Amino acid sequence: MKITYSSTKTDKELVQILRLQQENLYRNVSNEEKLAEGFVTVEHSYELLKEMNDFCPHTIAIDDQGNLAGYALSMHPSFRDKIDVLKPMFQVIDPLIASEEKYMLMGQICVSKNHRKQGVFRGLYAHMKEQLEQEYITIVTEIDALNNRSMQAHKAVGFEEMARYTANGQEWVVVRMQL
Repeated sequence: MKITYSSTKTDKELVQILRLQQENLYRNVSNEEKLAEGFVTVEHSYELLKEMNDFCPHTIAIDDQGNLAGYALSMHPSFRDKIDVLKPMFQVIDPLIASEEKYMLMGQICVSKNHRKQGVFRGLYAHMKEQLEQEYITIVTEIDALNNRSMQAHKAVGFEEMARYTANGQEWVVVRMQL
């Protein structure tokens, strides 16, 4: 199956992202699936997803049938106050990142169940990196420490741990990848 990577351009693509996000939200996935396949934590509204996309387009993977195979959300640090669960992360990373360092947050990455273990995760980051490297120095994200699948996948594509912290009863691991 051929996968094409691009930046989001249409409202339909944003709606497809939200649908895939719902299918993989922490609360909508069984404990067994969380351990084996991973999960996503943050739930975005259409309005916020569009606002983030208007600032810096998200990265998507589309299969040869036109289905969304996965996404990686771009979240500029200027959105720091828009998502409550991410606010503690900024308190942790602000002292660790030089004020002049331009970075982009990978706001969330998800691969559909039908497209896992086919290189889509790696492809999403490769496209995102290509789109951002002219303007930004690093991509930063955080991962729920219980999400072993995501931890391993991020390490495999070149992310390195910056910090760990606990907020709202969850342990988070902040990672970064140089562009």
